[in-house]
Amino acid sequence: MTLVWTHLVTSGAPVLEKILRAVVVYVFLIVGLRLSGKRELAQLNPFDLVVLLTLSNTVQNAIIGDDNSLLGGLIGATALLVVNYLVVRFMFFHPKMEQAIEGQPVCLIEAGKICEDKLRQELVNVSELRSAAHRQGFETLNDVESAVLEPGGAFSFTRKEATIEALRYREVLARLDHLSEEIKSLRK
Repeated sequence: MTLVWTHLVTSGAPVLEKILRAVVVYVFLIVGLRLSGKRELAQLNPFDLVVLLTLSNTVQNAIIGDDNSLLGGLIGATALLVVNYLVVRFMFFHPKMEQAIEGQPVCLIEAGKICEDKLRQELVNVSELRSAAHRQGFETLNDVESAVLEPGGAFSFTRKEATIEALRYREVLARLDHLSEEIKSLRK
């Protein structure tokens, strides 16, 4: 039984080495994902998913080395979590740095017109754009006034024409304003 506990908690490599490995892999993955484009971050197709899953398995050994102990894995995981916490905290207090690392939003549809060059630049095809629009309640891309690919990989759409709900809301507000004016005039 002591042999089991020994294997579970005895790290095969120095703790500092494990931490350094995790930091290097973290930085490499952040830079690699940033260079591969925004779509890798949020708009995954099956190929992107396979790459990310394979990538995680590939870098696993780079983080823990020859150590298969429980303690070694926990040290590597803790190092990744701490580094991520520190990076996120740093970016919160340095928005210009965050913007430089994450990049700028890219307008894929402007004034109702699809920007083919921007789609090509971001490696997004029209069917992916259409699918994202459907998920956000648009029937066709003809209903879209503008579409933006955000730095985090999410799509933001604005509608060409106001929805029926928006028109009703505006009408109700106008009626309430009118009623308020009538009540004010009656009080005088």
